[in-house]
Amino acid sequence: MPDAASTAAPVTHSDKIRLLEALERKVLWLSAWTIHNANHIRPSRDGLKVGGHQASSASLASIMTALYFDVLRPQDRVAVKPHASPVFHAIQYMLGRQTREKLERFRALGGAQSYPSRTKDTEDVDFSTGSVGLGVAVTAFASLVQDYVRLKGLSDQPEGRMVALVGDAEMDEGNVFEAMLEGWKHDLRNTWWIIDYNRQSLDSVVSDRLWVPIEGMFRSLDWNVQILKYGKKLEAAFAQEGGGALRQWIDTCPNQLYSALTFKGGAAWREALTHDLGDTRGIRHILDAHDDAALGTLMTNLAGHDLPTLLETFHGTTDDRPACFIAYTVKGRGLPFQGHKDNHSGLMNPDQMAAFKAACGLKDGQEWDRHAGLDIDPVALEAFLDSVPFAQGTGPGKASRRLKGAIVPVPPALVVDLGARMSTQEGFGKILGEIAKGDDDLAARIVTTSPDVTVSTNLGPWVNRRGLFARTETQDIFREQKVVSAQRWQGAPGGQHIELGIAEHNLFLMLAALGLSHDLFGARLLPIGTLYDPFIKRGLDAMNYAAYQDARFMVVATPSGVTLAPEGGAHQSIATPLIGMGLPNVSSYEPAYVDELAAIMAWGFDHMQRPDGGSLYLRLTTRQVEQPKRGQGRERGLDRDAVIAGGYWLRPPAPDAEFAIAYCGALAPEALEAHAQVLEDCPGAGLLAVTSPDRLHAGWTAAQREGRGEDAHVHRLLSALPAGAKLVTVVDGHPATLSWLGSVRGQTVAALGVETFGQSADIPDLYRVQGLDADAIVDACAKVLLG
Repeated sequence: MPDAASTAAPVTHSDKIRLLEALERKVLWLSAWTIHNANHIRPSRDGLKVGGHQASSASLASIMTALYFDVLRPQDRVAVKPHASPVFHAIQYMLGRQTREKLERFRALGGAQSYPSRTKDTEDVDFSTGSVGLGVAVTAFASLVQDYVRLKGLSDQPEGRMVALVGDAEMDEGNVFEAMLEGWKHDLRNTWWIIDYNRQSLDSVVSDRLWVPIEGMFRSLDWNVQILKYGKKLEAAFAQEGGGALRQWIDTCPNQLYSALTFKGGAAWREALTHDLGDTRGIRHILDAHDDAALGTLMTNLAGHDLPTLLETFHGTTDDRPACFIAYTVKGRGLPFQGHKDNHSGLMNPDQMAAFKAACGLKDGQEWDRHAGLDIDPVALEAFLDSVPFAQGTGPGKASRRLKGAIVPVPPALVVDLGARMSTQEGFGKILGEIAKGDDDLAARIVTTSPDVTVSTNLGPWVNRRGLFARTETQDIFREQKVVSAQRWQGAPGGQHIELGIAEHNLFLMLAALGLSHDLFGARLLPIGTLYDPFIKRGLDAMNYAAYQDARFMVVATPSGVTLAPEGGAHQSIATPLIGMGLPNVSSYEPAYVDELAAIMAWGFDHMQRPDGGSLYLRLTTRQVEQPKRGQGRERGLDRDAVIAGGYWLRPPAPDAEFAIAYCGALAPEALEAHAQVLEDCPGAGLLAVTSPDRLHAGWTAAQREGRGEDAHVHRLLSALPAGAKLVTVVDGHPATLSWLGSVRGQTVAALGVETFGQSADIPDLYRVQGLDADAIVDACAKVLLG
């Protein structure tokens, strides 16, 4: 039997509008009912309001109907306004890509998520949203990544648009404008930002004429700005006698008055217009032609709710310039609290919902029925839904819009020429420099990026060999003018370094987009981002956002801690080790030696590609330290598996050891010096090199949950000590980074670290002031021994 789509009559324009208007009503109903069910019908065990933003959903119902059911193509990628999540779920339900069970469990365990989530919702979530502004900005970086992989021939997918549905209050977020400026620098294309200009934020009505500076900023950065203000009904009224005065009245109407009249309804509109324009020729005729209900509908006929206007505008935008659509809407349109300034978190009560249900033509028991209440033939509706372009998929079988990138082979070890004294930052540069010399897939798929600290984070050798990325050829004028420079800054489509301005949010949004390239565009990339470690905190929201999406990347943060002594407290980091331990989907490391770093990076490139893998955060330093000669004396060959697991005994303890020193990162020389001193009185003391407090802790807690704590790597390490042995831990960061080691086997711990802001000094003075030098470690050893 042929399917309905193949036998259905062609959809004419008027028929399409009729179908879309029916879907618009259904989507509005389903979004409101999903929220109502979660708050008023589903049993509550904790008494908490579930929430769900019925008003914020209603303002985008028309725009999302036009996009998802007609305008969007499979290759287009969308970041949905967080508070319009119920509309997204309703649309997926109508397309057969969301289940009733998940809608019924909206905001409950296993149900549709409060905000669209790539990892916990349907596969049609392209970008997770929730932290306002970040979902908007990431689309710009995704567009840059699309250019990157297409210009290199890494993706054969059709060129898509990166679309963001933006709440007007999200435009208060500074990271949005940082992303706009970065996009201008990189000749941004194929990006649509559709602003839901409902003129209401969480707490209030937004400032009048906010669209003026918004429009100005977009135009100054070469965006195609289109203001969608009035729908077809209002445009027709404006064409009548007196219509010009009506348009001017609305144009100059304060946002608060417009919102208040929208809430009060047709009678209030009639009273206000009669008072202000009653003597204007033609106004009486316009008012008398509409009863109160029709007048209310006319006065809220904004373009953001007018499907013909939306379709004409979206389909008429065909070039690849970045486009900003400022679409006027009514917050809560069609709901009993439309326009009310307090409606952001408002919920319809049961009586209001019953009235709304009746208005939608639904009977009790039909709430989840996909066809109930619509004056559309079910067969015709299903045929239309089957033909929706967005739902056709982009994968080989056209069933999924999630793509796959081939795994990039990674050698078991990375080559690095070890010097007698090196810093881990220097080692990082040398490792990448060696990779850059190759012509294998690993070298081809690495892409680096940095917020204006490329040279100072030792990316220079990599960039000199692999080049800057630019959509078109750019010349290195200094080189042409024969001005001597160690850096060769010539941009080209083949380049593999993306230079960013000083904005850490942009760095992590860039890493998020690069780290999703295999899924969005079918091209596997291995992104590396570098920045100063103290400024992890400046970009932390975006870093968390990238990790939440399960984007895969490597962050190299350097220099770390107070070890960057002369720079002073503003450039010294204290809490970043704890941040590394606390971020899900990110494994953080702080190696002391370059051979450790090489092992971690080799493992990391593979880990970034595994289904159960994740991202990496490397906390490095500019401090040069003497590199160990592995395999001589008590210094054994490097145990790479132990390095990856989080630690190894640099000096194994004797069976009768009274204590051990555990260190992390740049403090290896102080730990070694202190260990040498205490050996005179305690010859069996051990010295534990902790390469990753994060991996040690994660392995321990995971083993504990499974009831096999003794199998954890950290437990096996500490089991080399007698039961009563004490621990002294030292880290260039907060002491809590390592103090938890005492909990593994119930050992006494003296934890040294940094708990106050630093200051300018040299390393010996600053370590002395902070209690990190060898003398402080020795004193701590004496104190724990004395008990």
